[in-house]
Amino acid sequence: MTRRRTLQALAGAVLAGAATGTAATTVAAAPGRAGLTPRQLAGQRVIYSYAGLTPPDTLLQRIRAGEAAGVIFFGENVSSAEQIAGVVQQLRDANAQSPVRRPLLLMTDQEGGKVRRLPGEPALSAKQVGQAADPEAAATDAGKGAGATLSAAGMNLNLAPVLDVFHEPGDFIDEFGRSFSDDPNTVAALGADFITAQQTAGVAATAKHFPGLGAAPAGSNTDEGPVTLDVPLSQLRGTDGAPYGPAIAAGVKLVMLSWAVYPALDASHPAGLSPAAVQELRQHQKFTGVTITDALEAKALKDYGDTGNRATLAAKAGMDLILASARDVTQGDEAVSALATGLSDGSLPDRDFAAAVDRTCALRDGLQ
Repeated sequence: MTRRRTLQALAGAVLAGAATGTAATTVAAAPGRAGLTPRQLAGQRVIYSYAGLTPPDTLLQRIRAGEAAGVIFFGENVSSAEQIAGVVQQLRDANAQSPVRRPLLLMTDQEGGKVRRLPGEPALSAKQVGQAADPEAAATDAGKGAGATLSAAGMNLNLAPVLDVFHEPGDFIDEFGRSFSDDPNTVAALGADFITAQQTAGVAATAKHFPGLGAAPAGSNTDEGPVTLDVPLSQLRGTDGAPYGPAIAAGVKLVMLSWAVYPALDASHPAGLSPAAVQELRQHQKFTGVTITDALEAKALKDYGDTGNRATLAAKAGMDLILASARDVTQGDEAVSALATGLSDGSLPDRDFAAAVDRTCALRDGLQ
């Protein structure tokens, strides 16, 4: 099959809603169907963001054109529950005109405690949940609360819960109460409870930050600069990665990889740019859902070139969704352009691209 025919087949499958099966069966399933452009296919892998309270016309145009998988919202985008619900409806109306007949992925970080972008539940931080008299009930209530808050705003995906197992009191992930516990079994149980409750409410959950930021000392923030966590593989699997098995068993829809470097897996690349780290998740943890990057603008990636290069490296590593969260539509455009170029020139293999699009489309098909 020629490259042009292969791209047409992949595009036809996306248009037709053939979001199940392997990349190979997807490509074979839709020969000869009129399809999406490489840019539209690339758009199925990019999450956009914007500044302020009103989404710009450029973002609405990308959505109408079928060149965006979704949007992430931050506190600066929200003035009230009513205001953000109106924005979400505006985005959904634009999406109704898209050639890709699938719900947008509309997401935020509603972890609980200090990390909440929307007014409302969950009020307790992960640490407070872990310290509650009945932690399992508190985790279930937090998941229900997060699901209810996002659903009321019209959103369908939460970038939570955090499954990092903090190592020392006051370290990076414990400082703001974002970890359930320093015990991996407790984090595993409470994370699974949160995930189950939230996804029962119709909001997809995201386990983060694989393979774990629990070893990061205070001040080691990948948003601010490179971080290396020289943790033995046995500890990565036995402690930091331990909560992911139960989360996957609970049906978590997405996993976010961290931007820290883990020499036990790959001494040269942050996890979200590392094929070895993605394979650790896919092969060792047996995760078959959607992978998503952390913020593409993070300063941990300062040595990895511009937005387009970072997006391409992430896709090559096996990341499905690229999080362009700099509150700038241009950033999302640059990521889409780079992925489209890689798909067209073959530097991003058709088969892998098809598999990533299949997973993101299957996720969208299961949401509202």
